[in-house]
Amino acid sequence: MLCKELIRTGVADPAGTDLYVVFISNEEKKVPLWHQKAGHSDNGFICWDYHVICIQSRRSKGEVLDFVWDLDSDLPFPSPFIQYVSDAIQPLSFSNSRYARLFRVIHAPVFLRSFASDRSHMKDPEGNWIQLPPKYEPVVAEDGTTNNLNEYIMMSVEDVADVESMANDVYYNKHGVVLNETILPKFFAQLPGPDT
Repeated sequence: MLCKELIRTGVADPAGTDLYVVFISNEEKKVPLWHQKAGHSDNGFICWDYHVICIQSRRSKGEVLDFVWDLDSDLPFPSPFIQYVSDAIQPLSFSNSRYARLFRVIHAPVFLRSFASDRSHMKDPEGNWIQLPPKYEPVVAEDGTTNNLNEYIMMSVEDVADVESMANDVYYNKHGVVLNETILPKFFAQLPGPDT
């Protein structure tokens, strides 16, 4: 919905070509992030099972302008990408941790056609709402799929490929590409753009 709103209001390109949806998770479903409104400490620390942000990546006169739109963060909205990585993601001080984050990046035009959620993940085993659902209707994919959220959340280190192939695959693969914490800061700066 955030991508659609950025497109509707003219903040993003009319086709959403400058937007990327990013799912943050890992095999353990334990991803530490800081500066989150749901956090209960001064630094906004929380460990999510998964988290979703939008990255807007624009080129202007050879300059790369990347911003992160995170509805759950207490950082500026949007935040400069470098600031968000430094403050909210905060590279972990211990490597090869089970808490190492993975990032599934999907080009927004592909995502908006392919993603679906019936909100079943928001219910307990008895079918009661854990949290009240959003007021808008559940999201249905163009092909009629009603729920494929797990396909976007599930990711492992084996899913991470080389940067060169990912730079093109992000524009065509329904499930985008999976990055690790080392690749993420470099990825958007080297994207060729959807038309190249």
